[in-house]
Amino acid sequence: MPFIIVIFLNSILLITILEAKPNYPFPSHQNYYNSISVSEFSQKTVDNHVKKFYDIWKKDFLVKEAKTYRIASDKKDKHRTVSEGQGYGMMIVAYMAGYDKDAQEIFDGLYLFAKQHPSALHKELMTWQVPAKKGESDSAFDGDGDIAFALLLADKQWGSHGKINYKKEAKRRIDAIMKYTIGSKSFLPLLGDWVEEDGKKYNQYTTRSSDFMISHFKTFYAFTEDKRWINVVNATQKALKDIQTLPQNKTALVSDFFYYDHKKKHFLPTKRTFLEKEDNSYYYNACRVPWRIGVDAMLNNDPKSRQIVQDMLYWIYKRTQTKAQNIKSGYRLDGSVIGDYATTAFIAPFGVAAKSDQNMQKFLDDIYTRIYNRHENYYEDSINLLCLLIISENYWQPKYSAKMESNSIQKPFG
Repeated sequence: MPFIIVIFLNSILLITILEAKPNYPFPSHQNYYNSISVSEFSQKTVDNHVKKFYDIWKKDFLVKEAKTYRIASDKKDKHRTVSEGQGYGMMIVAYMAGYDKDAQEIFDGLYLFAKQHPSALHKELMTWQVPAKKGESDSAFDGDGDIAFALLLADKQWGSHGKINYKKEAKRRIDAIMKYTIGSKSFLPLLGDWVEEDGKKYNQYTTRSSDFMISHFKTFYAFTEDKRWINVVNATQKALKDIQTLPQNKTALVSDFFYYDHKKKHFLPTKRTFLEKEDNSYYYNACRVPWRIGVDAMLNNDPKSRQIVQDMLYWIYKRTQTKAQNIKSGYRLDGSVIGDYATTAFIAPFGVAAKSDQNMQKFLDDIYTRIYNRHENYYEDSINLLCLLIISENYWQPKYSAKMESNSIQKPFG
């Protein structure tokens, strides 16, 4: 909680509230289940790599506006911000508290910006882009998911007795996420609050793999004790496994988007141009899956998540002949390459995956040498930094009372 200093000056009582000291200052050095560490550098050197990367990331993308902060979505043209970036930024800053003496001020400013730019449909959620284009001021699931998780990080990092009641704000946002962006029958993340549950093209059975923040969902359950979050975990794990085990899938990778086929009782990739491009392939959305699912494997020791992420890992390990630089930017599920170039958006998440497997030491070390000092643009660098926090064992999960149950209270897709 914040420190309160009481000063008497010329018989006038002055009360000064200082920022709270972090409970988990960087470097926090967490213990993960069945994981390995980078072997070619010392822990101190790895921590210093993260600090240096963070300093450059802040310089490139953190923008201060009045009493708020935002994350620019482009290094050169900094006028635009997306909710995804605010979520990434809030998480990163919360983890770097202790190293960054201004972390809480920046975090609060990032959240204030998010609150000042709500979705036009539901004010508890953030609009997906600022400035918003006409008719496009609704939400995107991943931004709000990370923002809510970051608020819980802040509650554990600084306490909720300061300028912002992080716990109260987290509860409001998590409840809104469940109400407006989780399918009431499918328990799948909707693409945003603009999706109608029974819509013809976009509905509660059409979903995006990069929104499957399984460790977040478990934290939301532990915090709220709302058992529907258990269903969300089960539904998303089933969806991932279904796509991996399709006869036509030669990779064990997953597509950016997929839907549930009620007749076949199985998930299938969407059409190629369902919402963006290359939607039926492992592309710029799904590239985050090894990070999202790898985190759950290591922080929660979930065997389903571990199997999902390791199946992806083994394929890429063989396909690249154990060389991280051979990881390409996108694959179709038949194994053919989409982007014949290397970028950290695709390489770094496999670093998290490799960390979850004790047989992947050389691959982890090779991946690490390719990412720790490589800077590209907002999307790549934000993903890279979050993965570096995990690889360096400085990423942690807020702990609350409720324990995860093995079975859901309602079977999705029964």
